[in-house]
Amino acid sequence: MSTEKQITLLIVDDIPTNIAILFQFLRNQGFKVLTAEDGKEAIERAMYTLPDLILLDVMMPEMDGFDVCQTLREEETTKDIPIIFMTALADTIDKVKGLSLGAVDYITKPIQQEEVLARINTHINLRKFQMRAKDQIVALEKRNVELNTFARTVAHDLKNPLNGVIGLTEMLLEDSIEGKPLDEDSIESLQLVLESGKKMVEIIDALLLLAGSTRHVHDSVNIELKPVNMSEVIKQVTEKRLAHMIEQFHGSIIFPENLPTVKGYAPWIEEIWANYLSNGLKYGGMPPKLEIGADVNPDNTIRFWVKDNGKGLSEKQQKEIFTPFTRLHREHTDGHGLGLSIVQQVAERLGGQVGMECLIGQGCVFSFTLPLVEEE
Repeated sequence: MSTEKQITLLIVDDIPTNIAILFQFLRNQGFKVLTAEDGKEAIERAMYTLPDLILLDVMMPEMDGFDVCQTLREEETTKDIPIIFMTALADTIDKVKGLSLGAVDYITKPIQQEEVLARINTHINLRKFQMRAKDQIVALEKRNVELNTFARTVAHDLKNPLNGVIGLTEMLLEDSIEGKPLDEDSIESLQLVLESGKKMVEIIDALLLLAGSTRHVHDSVNIELKPVNMSEVIKQVTEKRLAHMIEQFHGSIIFPENLPTVKGYAPWIEEIWANYLSNGLKYGGMPPKLEIGADVNPDNTIRFWVKDNGKGLSEKQQKEIFTPFTRLHREHTDGHGLGLSIVQQVAERLGGQVGMECLIGQGCVFSFTLPLVEEE
């Protein structure tokens, strides 16, 4: 069964007989047909219903088709609706006037039904093409903004550790040339070089993961969804990846021993937990106390969640939180603003969704859903 939206037409003519000629014919062709018998009614109905196309008679008393067309073109909500004039006038001047006011076509009376249908379909299809093109332009403009933000963010986040690596390497090289021994300061400098290198790799890995997770499902690079033991994934993240951070922030993480098995891709799901938990440790209370849980949804998905004891987020922050290159808190500059964007992209690519509930002073609950593995 087709789910395509039914096309709505508005016929405007002051002679009911003329309306009747087209009304039943167009309804039989599958259109939703509305009518108006004067200019004022036509404008009101057009603004209220926003039809896909208007068949507009030129010669009407009080307010003719030209005036109606001009009024509709001046209104933001109706300015792009295709208007086809119906007229007995054959004068080129009148046709030019109508087209100059924004009409897309003319049909000459007496009306030929098949001609009307052909012209309607032509302009409806053209309108659909224009709307798709407009949507693509908007998407491209949004993408350009994101790319500009991407360039500035990555340049900034890579420049700082890279400058550190260059500066420390130059210093160590000078010491080596001068024959100075490797003392405690030199060892500390090497440690900073190592940490800076790891930071750059972390940023690059995040970008690569984001690029991979944003690929369309029909792209050549696809992943195989398999059952994932969520308890094992969380242990992997907390014991290996975040152990140092947990110790650094004196944090605690509570989670049940047995969590539901879901269908997904373990390396990506690990990134979701790593991002949610690391943010909870950074921006939770002092010390941070995180709680992990899971709920079964009616649609046979599992909602996993992380609750923190932080200060919460404002409504503005909540609206921007999953936007690429947005940091949770401006006073922290150690992140690259990709984490929660990655979470959203990964969850959606795996057939799930992300969610968040925050109250100022009461912390936040960050969540994501994944399909439950059904028992055989």
